[in-house]
Amino acid sequence: MSAVGAPGGRAVDPAGAHSYATEWAQAVRRLGFVPMSAADTERLLLSYTLRLAEALLHADEVASVAAEVGQAMVEAHLTEPDMIEWSVRSLADRLPDQVLGGATGLADRIAVAQGALAAGFARALRDRTFAQQESIARSAWQARDDVERALRDSEARFRAVFRGAAIGIGIADVDGQIIDVNQPFADLLGYSIEEMRQLNVTALVHHDDAPGMWELYGELIEGKLESGRVEKRYYRKDGTSVWTDLAVSLIRHDDGRPRFTIAVAEDITQRYELQRRLRFQALHDPLTELPNRTLFFETLSRLLSSSGRVGVCFLDLDGFKAINDSLGHDLGDRLLMTIARRLAGCVAEYGYLVARMGGDEFVILVDGDAGVDNMIAVAELALNAVSAPVFIDDHQLMVSASVGIVASDLVGTSAAELMKAADTTLYWAKAEGRGRWAVYDPERSARDIARSTLVAELPVALDRDEFVLHYQPIVSLLDGRMLAVEALVRWEHPELGLIGPDRFIGLAEETGLIVRLGEWVLRQACRDAQRWHVDFPDARLVVSVNLAARQADAPVIVDTVADALSSSGLPAELLQLELTESAVMGSGGEPLRTLHRLAELGVRLAVDDFGTGYSNLAYLRRLPITCLKLAAPFVEGIRGDEPDVADHRDERIVDALVRLAHALELWVTAEAVETEPQAERLRALRCDSAQGRLFGPPEPAAVISTRLAGG
Repeated sequence: MSAVGAPGGRAVDPAGAHSYATEWAQAVRRLGFVPMSAADTERLLLSYTLRLAEALLHADEVASVAAEVGQAMVEAHLTEPDMIEWSVRSLADRLPDQVLGGATGLADRIAVAQGALAAGFARALRDRTFAQQESIARSAWQARDDVERALRDSEARFRAVFRGAAIGIGIADVDGQIIDVNQPFADLLGYSIEEMRQLNVTALVHHDDAPGMWELYGELIEGKLESGRVEKRYYRKDGTSVWTDLAVSLIRHDDGRPRFTIAVAEDITQRYELQRRLRFQALHDPLTELPNRTLFFETLSRLLSSSGRVGVCFLDLDGFKAINDSLGHDLGDRLLMTIARRLAGCVAEYGYLVARMGGDEFVILVDGDAGVDNMIAVAELALNAVSAPVFIDDHQLMVSASVGIVASDLVGTSAAELMKAADTTLYWAKAEGRGRWAVYDPERSARDIARSTLVAELPVALDRDEFVLHYQPIVSLLDGRMLAVEALVRWEHPELGLIGPDRFIGLAEETGLIVRLGEWVLRQACRDAQRWHVDFPDARLVVSVNLAARQADAPVIVDTVADALSSSGLPAELLQLELTESAVMGSGGEPLRTLHRLAELGVRLAVDDFGTGYSNLAYLRRLPITCLKLAAPFVEGIRGDEPDVADHRDERIVDALVRLAHALELWVTAEAVETEPQAERLRALRCDSAQGRLFGPPEPAAVISTRLAGG
């Protein structure tokens, strides 16, 4: 027999369906009376199994099919509460593995099927009971009519129905005094029949009675209604509670005046408890028994729509994955259970809802008019509760957590917006270290959103040629001649205008796009430099291009530089590559060989921001570099006409660096030269060249061409 096909390659296993149906049949026959043979029972349940399995593979049919199966069980007289409980539970525990071959991704459909199966069963059972009740009520009415025609015969029939019914029947006058009840009604509430006859229906009030129930009863005994039906909870004589499906009908005098009422009550406690358990399972985390995401969002949305002011403390354990990976998931689960109890306990006196959102994430819902200070206090309570040592078996575990704090008045009244802000704030807390909280800041969030937008737009911007190069002159301090230019990238954003590198270079490095962007800068700079070389050959203008650390470490960097030179036609000696001090000093092995291979191409190599890192001078001698660029802070410290103590220190540092560079036969360029006094001091210290606002800001290539032309 072949498997029944289904979308997505998943199919019903016929053999598994037969096995499941056999187990189902055995279970129902074990749990109660079944009015058919074993073979007939198995054939019937096999048809139900196939219908449920097929429905689980088609989301739009799950609820209706499951409800029909629940109704069919009642029609087949499979009505014992344990039968439906087994059927609902096995939908999740057995059917996916036995019938659907262990198919995954069906959790939501199975949950829908469970609810619909129970609901269909309950509706069918209720309707059948109602039909029985209506039949009994009609019989009682007919019996009362027959009394007027043939008192003795009708009385016998009425008593037969009243006493022999399997469900409770009671009669009361219009003042509520109970006239009579049958034995099932007395047993239902735990009284004797005589004790029941001494009670008034008002003594059976329960504090959980639905609003309007007694108003409905009042209208009934006033003759405004003929009947009513409710689900009512009663106190039994021993103090326990019982749930009933209660139908009450009005009996009138011949002249139409209300005479008495007949109540028919069926015990639905087991059905009610089943529904309650199913709802609890749907709205609570099975591990910690805390409210789950569904219940949390239901509560949050309700509070936002009513009061509009709530706060959220979104908590995530620090390093929980390491505990799970090293000590096992069983211990991790026990740790989560302990943390859940502590979190619920630390805010229990305030009545705040604590929910598990999944994994090691928890959330505390602070309702009312609590301000940020109060939410911070709640967050600190939670952090203290989490940070206490946890002893599990022979392990003492120390865990911490990070908390994101958000008030709804800062982000609007949408539950989704509130939790998105809470997640962002939690990320801030984690970024700042462990065991701390962070409060939502709308301005910071706006900056993060803008930053994320730029990250998303970077690849597209590169494809659309939105980047441009500006060049800053590097001039000789001896004669003022422009010796080189440094290529600096800018982003011509279609909406934000010209964006400086400080806003996107770091993002490019984080995302790895710096390699593509750096290659574009290199190739464009070589093309521009070649045009200057052709137009102004005597200038011998060098173009200096920055290489990011990741770019310099790329295995193909030498081939990329060689191809850029070859495709542009630029002589290698007119290209200078700048690397940071930390990147150069940290190179060894293959990176060091890469520097030598670049030098062998004929290009110049410069160390950028020299003096800010840790330099091994002996190692520096081995590097094929030609230039040191002094870091801006040292140059900025040389203030000018009235030097102070700090100026003297910076000047002595610059003097030492220049002497060191010259001892290694290296060219020295000073960065960030802003004033003429700074330039004079650098000349006195025998610095070779400089760049900065004094000699010109970064400009487009056309401005450099004009300057070379003497314009």
